[in-house]
Amino acid sequence: MRRRAPTGRELHWKPGVLSDRELRVSVGAEWITATTAIEDAQFQPASLDLRLGPVAYQLRASFLPSPHTVLSRLNQDDLVNSDLVIDRISLEQGATLQRHTVYLVPLQESLALPENVRGRCNPKSTTGRLDIFTRVITDQTSRFDEIKAGYRGPLYLEICPQSFPVRVHQGLSLNQVRLAWGKSVLSDAALTRRYRMQPLLYDDDHRAIPFDASSSKGGLHMGIDLSGRVTDGIIGYRAVEDPPAVDLSRIGSYDPAEFWEPIKKPGRDSFILAADRFYILASKERIRVPPDLAAEMVVYDAGAGEIRTHYAGFFDPGFGFGDGAILGTKVVMEVRAREVPFMVYHGQTLFRVVLEQMMSTPERVYGVGRPSSYQHQTLTLSKQFRRS
Repeated sequence: MRRRAPTGRELHWKPGVLSDRELRVSVGAEWITATTAIEDAQFQPASLDLRLGPVAYQLRASFLPSPHTVLSRLNQDDLVNSDLVIDRISLEQGATLQRHTVYLVPLQESLALPENVRGRCNPKSTTGRLDIFTRVITDQTSRFDEIKAGYRGPLYLEICPQSFPVRVHQGLSLNQVRLAWGKSVLSDAALTRRYRMQPLLYDDDHRAIPFDASSSKGGLHMGIDLSGRVTDGIIGYRAVEDPPAVDLSRIGSYDPAEFWEPIKKPGRDSFILAADRFYILASKERIRVPPDLAAEMVVYDAGAGEIRTHYAGFFDPGFGFGDGAILGTKVVMEVRAREVPFMVYHGQTLFRVVLEQMMSTPERVYGVGRPSSYQHQTLTLSKQFRRS
């Protein structure tokens, strides 16, 4: 008989985002299960990495299953007559996913959440920096990446490479899930108190940015850096138009020049983003996330321009903070202008950051105790590319 998952109240938890401590308890309580044993490396300070299963479905289009299950929409028992599935691809030995093609992969992890625990998913930083558009889907849902409280069922990952063909394999992690119980987001009043006690944004001279200059309702507002001051006059990178494939299992292997065009500091305080081209850019401010908080990038204002500023959005507790000695880290933005070219100005606000209270301080704070790829980043490309 499957044992009943304990509720947050039974475990005497306080409202907040589950840290690696509570995530381990969740695995033990079978809120999170998997077809193969969950590995220690999957536990992040405020999330759990999700792993690809052994098969991918090539689809005609993206979809949401509501009010049905995902598998019933796929009609996997009769792929010849499926109105959605083009092909079934094995990932056991690896496979190359082509650009602008939609794939769906059943993940190894499944959930059986208590009624008061909800989830949200996000691409990992490396996934976003490679312009791989990914979204988690659950059964009977009408929204991507959001897992309703009490959800019991499998997880699926939609994958659509945009700039590069990518080689992936079973067991690879492209996304992560963050679980929360109760009210976790800091209110404007709570954020004000916290910031004035412990600043969360700094400039390139390691000076705290005054709260009134960085915040308004809904979180911290952050802008774009076009100065090139700390990046040797380079303000960003633009993906080349016909690149080779990237094997995600190869770390530090690729010459950036084959995949990226460096963008030099413009002669004025503005830069035009070409329509439907992918850019890596950096924030003007540096963010510092203390160990008892988690953060997430969200859209600044849908009316502020036809531009996407990020894919990956989670910041772990300790990002830009470490053991307390770091005074902030720049945020790398994964930017795409949509239908029309779009001019951006130095310092222009492009996104905001929402802060959430952790349920407890993580056992492993980001950048402390084990290496991190992006703790001291400026214009840092994904870890597959060689760094000078």
